[in-house]
Amino acid sequence: MARLASTLALIATFPLISGCMVAAVGAAGTAAVSASQERTFGEAIDDASVSTEVKSKLLSHGGMGEVDVEVAGGLVLLSGRVSTPELRVKAESLAWSAKRTRDVANEIQIEAPGGFFANASDEFISAKVRARLLGSSSVQARNINVETYGGVVYLMGIVRDQEELEKAAEEASYASGVKQVVSYMRLRDARGEIVAYRPGVPADYNPNELAGGPGG
Repeated sequence: MARLASTLALIATFPLISGCMVAAVGAAGTAAVSASQERTFGEAIDDASVSTEVKSKLLSHGGMGEVDVEVAGGLVLLSGRVSTPELRVKAESLAWSAKRTRDVANEIQIEAPGGFFANASDEFISAKVRARLLGSSSVQARNINVETYGGVVYLMGIVRDQEELEKAAEEASYASGVKQVVSYMRLRDARGEIVAYRPGVPADYNPNELAGGPGG
């Protein structure tokens, strides 16, 4: 089954939850959304609304069954694959058309469908990354969404501080099978406002450049 269709089915079960990790811990209801994340309750509701709207638009358009959507703080992350450059551009346009979208990061690749085994391999890598984040005392894993395509891991969410942001990316890079880590995690400024992603830290972490890191 296409990733997008599966995700929409999950939304029907958890209408106020956005992202795989949150869906796994949020079955208790909407109160769990605000209690378990750095986002405020209102931000979580807005993000879920944007996520649902964008996914619906992509599914209605067609040709975007392997595009994944994650939303945090109004930033829409598009990842996955489509078959043509036109579809990639269209997906971004549809993401921008959602009412509460504040920013769009388009990481969609132009390539043939990955197939079951490619998708399964990426899901396995995501699971290993999540396990490493859960095992780290420096990271609140519940605040971070993990998506993987072609061995490239995308991290997204609102974290507590710069140290947690860097530690999460580092932990992800140590998981076996990871080719690269791209960070779209964000922080809050002194006023409590969500600041732009990639705040003063390299976004891309290449595990081959991190000598001495433990395998995952």
